[in-house]
Amino acid sequence: MTDHLAGIRTSYDTVATSYAELVQDGADWEAEGFDLFAKLAGSRPVLDIGCGPGRTTGLLAERGVPVIGMDLSPGMIEVARRDHPDLDFRVGSMTALELPDGELGGVLSWWSVIHLPRDVVPQAFTEFHRVLAPGGVLLMGYHVGDESTHKTTGYGGLPMDLYVHRWQAEGLTEIAVTAGFTPYLDSSIPDDRLVFHKA
Repeated sequence: MTDHLAGIRTSYDTVATSYAELVQDGADWEAEGFDLFAKLAGSRPVLDIGCGPGRTTGLLAERGVPVIGMDLSPGMIEVARRDHPDLDFRVGSMTALELPDGELGGVLSWWSVIHLPRDVVPQAFTEFHRVLAPGGVLLMGYHVGDESTHKTTGYGGLPMDLYVHRWQAEGLTEIAVTAGFTPYLDSSIPDDRLVFHKA
């Protein structure tokens, strides 16, 4: 495992329990966004990548979507399985998804690419595109901006060692288009969310 992935995994292993306790509320537009995602994904299974303690995975399951929750952190997956024992959770990396080509109706990346180095993000988009079926949808949430910050403490005041990279929509869209996606244009979608289709 590369150093940046090891740092992300160790950091979220450390804060997994406190993260689950402290992060309960969703972002604005979350319900509408997940409703749209479920509608566009259809009946095929979806992947919640960077699922953390499974809060978002559970919300997708409530919408009748067959969903796999995946996270780099075994600690997060342990908490997710504890809190949502009826759902499918797996440890895995978005840069090398252990999933077949072209079988998913959707990929949810909800504030999860923000820790990848900028030059690694295209690798994740390539994987998202690979596992999606034609017509599949990618829904992303991210922090808007240009700066990168080093996060050394986190949820519950526990130590962390990872970076948070902010993005502009244009930059992520360029990466997505290069990977083969088409932007889904809807004026109701907030600035820190993006929706893409696989043709």
